[in-house]
Amino acid sequence: MTNQESNEKGKLFVLSGPSGVGKGTVCKGLDLNALNTQISISMTTRRPREGEIDGVSYYFVSRDTFEKAIENHELLEYDEHFGNYYGTPKAPVKKLLDQGVNVLLEIETNGAKQVMSNLPQTVSIFMAPPSEEELKKRIIGRDSEQDEEIRDRLKKAKDEMKEMKSYKYVVVNDQIEQAISEVSHIMDGTFE
Repeated sequence: MTNQESNEKGKLFVLSGPSGVGKGTVCKGLDLNALNTQISISMTTRRPREGEIDGVSYYFVSRDTFEKAIENHELLEYDEHFGNYYGTPKAPVKKLLDQGVNVLLEIETNGAKQVMSNLPQTVSIFMAPPSEEELKKRIIGRDSEQDEEIRDRLKKAKDEMKEMKSYKYVVVNDQIEQAISEVSHIMDGTFE
């Protein structure tokens, strides 16, 4: 029986961790239908990367539009880093949860703290790299940032790793299939 059939509200899951740890890859590997889950689409002021689609990858908006959303309390969480805003629009998340659909937020640690503080029933998952050196290789390997951005991301990653202790679950992304399996079991309630 799905949440929709039993009139239960959906569960809110937060998946966060440092940039380059593989959160997006894990999310793409989850069987969302089996988990009765949709991934929330974040809003951002950054430019789309190659292959990203507005309304699918992110809602790409102007700085002015984002700041109006902040003023109007339309965001579940938001943060500014690397010169751009990122945030989660409240309305679509609330609608899905009310329909009994689980929602997964793939967000940075600052945003996750806001969500966990405001909605304590949130199931929080921190994705950690197997090592600092491996994370550095992954960030450099993305080949989408300049040297200065890479340095900033590595510094931010070290700070984000300190937040790990405030999450209910920690998944080390050493082998992608294992990480996907662990996150899936957390979400379906069968994690040992």
